[in-house]
Amino acid sequence: MAEANQDLISAGNIAKALGVSDARVKKAIKTLALEPAAKRGVCAFYDQGAVERIKAALAEG
Repeated sequence: MAEANQDLISAGNIAKALGVSDARVKKAIKTLALEPAAKRGVCAFYDQGAVERIKAALAEG
């Protein structure tokens, strides 16, 4: 699990930040086989490193 002081972000908020659809972000997460840094219930939260990987994957595709 991630430390509490890390900035974690949900897939939906990653999509908003990158200006793309939730579906594109979720597909990139699945394609990259990213594991969430933390989970709260059914919500998965990703760290900044994962956000950068998602951003790069979306730029390529």
